[in-house]
Amino acid sequence: MKNGKIYLYLIITYILMHVSSIFVTKGLLVYYPWNEDFVELDMAYRASSWSLFTVNSIAAIIFLMLIVPKKNFFHVFKGKKSSISNSILWGFIGFFLALGGQMLAGAIESAIGITPGSDNTAILSDIAKVSPIIIVCMVLFAPFLEEIVFRRVIFGGVYQKTNFWIAATVSALVFAAVHNEFEHLLMYMMPAFVFAYLYYRTKRILTPMIAHLLMNSFVVILNLNIEKIQQWQEEMKPVIIFFLN
Repeated sequence: MKNGKIYLYLIITYILMHVSSIFVTKGLLVYYPWNEDFVELDMAYRASSWSLFTVNSIAAIIFLMLIVPKKNFFHVFKGKKSSISNSILWGFIGFFLALGGQMLAGAIESAIGITPGSDNTAILSDIAKVSPIIIVCMVLFAPFLEEIVFRRVIFGGVYQKTNFWIAATVSALVFAAVHNEFEHLLMYMMPAFVFAYLYYRTKRILTPMIAHLLMNSFVVILNLNIEKIQQWQEEMKPVIIFFLN
């Protein structure tokens, strides 16, 4: 099978994954066993998380079935690939680069009057508190599926026809648009550029996957513990004031 067809099948699978999750959620809401301890919102959250887990699992299997038989699927760049150890190291470095990029994007957005904070992240964090299975989707499935689609298929495909900057810009714009928060376009584009650079530098898709995994893990941990962090900040205020005085 030619790469062009694989690209098409992967993108179609990715789109169907998102569309089908809506219908699976509706089905689960109808058949989910009622429990007096559940409120309606909790039921919706549980249905959403399990539907995402189900369709993500199926999509991941389809991705592997399409990719594994194609031995040269990841042959995008000329030159020797980085070693596995170096690629993993750059994955960790990339996490901090992506984090710094998002902080810069957040500062720019605040400066131009855009309210900080992602609705997507807030909703997913609320769902995770009720149904933790969604964390698997956020931390494992999302980095795998999104890096294949946005870095290998879109960035890699465009790069082979143009150059790094055009390919990185196109993939970053599509990556940001898919998350459907256009007011925070910059917040999504910054890490997308970093992930593209990591893939370009090491020539291994493993590297941006690691950085993406670490980024999502950090966001999940931060949002699930936000109240504890805020409480700790309040407790530390007197200590900071004491030393400043």
